[in-house]
Amino acid sequence: MQIKKNLIWAIPVMMVAGFVTGIATDAKPLKQLIIPLTFLMVYPMMVNLQVRKVFEGGDAKVQLAAQLLNFVVIPFFAFGLGRIAFPDSPYIALGLLLASLLPTSGMTISWTGMANGNMAAAVKMTVLGLFIGSVLTPIYIKTLMGTAVDIPLGRVFKQIMIVVLLPLVLGNITQRMMICRYGMARYQKDFKKIFPLFSTLGVLGVVFVALALKARAVAADPGQLLGLIVPLLILYGVNFLVSTIIGRLFFDRGNAIALVYGTVMRNLSIALAIAMTAFEENGSQIALIIALAYIIQVQSAAWYVRFTDRIFGPAPDAKVQDVMLEGVFALHLSDTLHQAIKLLAEEHIHSLAILDTDSRPVGMISTAGVIDAMAEGIPYDRPLSSMQLEPVLIASAKTPLTVVLENMRRAHEYKALVLDAEGKISHVVPHDEIMARLAAHG
Repeated sequence: MQIKKNLIWAIPVMMVAGFVTGIATDAKPLKQLIIPLTFLMVYPMMVNLQVRKVFEGGDAKVQLAAQLLNFVVIPFFAFGLGRIAFPDSPYIALGLLLASLLPTSGMTISWTGMANGNMAAAVKMTVLGLFIGSVLTPIYIKTLMGTAVDIPLGRVFKQIMIVVLLPLVLGNITQRMMICRYGMARYQKDFKKIFPLFSTLGVLGVVFVALALKARAVAADPGQLLGLIVPLLILYGVNFLVSTIIGRLFFDRGNAIALVYGTVMRNLSIALAIAMTAFEENGSQIALIIALAYIIQVQSAAWYVRFTDRIFGPAPDAKVQDVMLEGVFALHLSDTLHQAIKLLAEEHIHSLAILDTDSRPVGMISTAGVIDAMAEGIPYDRPLSSMQLEPVLIASAKTPLTVVLENMRRAHEYKALVLDAEGKISHVVPHDEIMARLAAHG
């Protein structure tokens, strides 16, 4: 996971490595890696995509504002900027436009969370941006750039099917199968965090190949890199400025932050994939400016987090909804002490919920409780219904985190459950998520 955290350094390193490789060797055979690296880059991203979040309401105004910025304001600004900055390099201008047409990525959600923004709104922006961008990208580039460059419209549509829709379907199937087989709690705990690493490795691989293929052209004219960076700085600077102003004027702090990251962060991975697969010989030229955009995007997002409180005011007290996770490890009253011990040991967890016949929580059992039971000589086959269970900590999504922490301290129980309207568990607040939150924002 260190690679993902240090993406700001990893991408320049891979760019340099690709450049050196392209100078020292014939990089043309590396083209064969583009398709597998593209799949490695996009598919893991789709596994964790929460498509169902699109159907949750309550934030229509900020979603509309985000999509208007993403598909009306920013693309046309990028198009105009590209025409001014690259009048004699239409494929580079196309790269600038392509980067602006695919909004939001997994980092949209991550950065929104780090800035204490509305993560639910960010998730929805990410999904909507992916769907809308996939449909509009071929239309926009054909309409805006079709007279300047040869746009293989059929191939672009085909590559979007291959690098967006196919991984989306396969990713959603993978997610459902894993949850069905292992349960939501196991998926959240053990599997969900693995996929972004593979996606990051795919990004680094594609950046490496893109620079290797373009290395000798860059070496012949090194000044072109500066010529690419300046328009990118302008694009991101204007994007941040416009989104920030609209956020401050029309939305509360949480939604404003989601709006900023939901419009500034671009899905450069998919933009790279389309450039490298749909435009063949010109793909590396288009990909060069997209690869440079990674550096500016990650760096600017990180700095913006530092100034978020100054721009939008201090964050309100954290609430349960900021750290709660779907899925909880649980057993029923009819299960035995041995099953509890086995689940605690296999999953390396400290406690689990005990449910009645209606799947409502009636208590908890922890490793400390198991040790006490063993010391008292309670047999392994004792049903949990006949054991003294620890109390259940219940919290609502709107409960302040400080209240949950105090309740945990008093009860010596370090997991709180969030119930739905029927009294069944919908989410869990584990102590490690709280610790991660405190570490990130303390």
